[in-house]
Amino acid sequence: MSLRKTAVLLALMAITLGAGVSGVRGQDSQNEVLRRAKTRVEPVYPELARRMNIKGSVKVEVVVAPNGTVKDAKVVGGHPVLASAALDAVKKWRFEPAATESTGMVDFKFEGH
Repeated sequence: MSLRKTAVLLALMAITLGAGVSGVRGQDSQNEVLRRAKTRVEPVYPELARRMNIKGSVKVEVVVAPNGTVKDAKVVGGHPVLASAALDAVKKWRFEPAATESTGMVDFKFEGH
C-alpha cells in the first residue's frame, strides 16, 4: 500500500484525557498507529459553556505536516460554543515526524466542570 493511500486511510484520533488524545490511528488492515501526538494541549472549557452547562463533542479534521506541526484544522461537527476551544487547542499539538502529510480526525469530549 502506498504512503499516499495509507495517509488517505488515516481516520481516527482517539480522545482519552477529558479532552486529550492518544494519537492518530490508521485504518489499514493492521490498524497500526501511524502518527502519535508528542505534545497535546487541552482545550480551555469556555466560560459560556460552563454557565450554560453545555457538554458534548467537537470533531476536528486535522492536517499534519511531515514535520509534525498542524498545518490545517477545521471543525466538522459539534456544538458551536465549544468549537473554537477545540480548534485553538489542536493547532498547538505536535506529532511525530513522517515522510508525508497526514489527515485525521480528533474528537474532543467536553464534560461539565
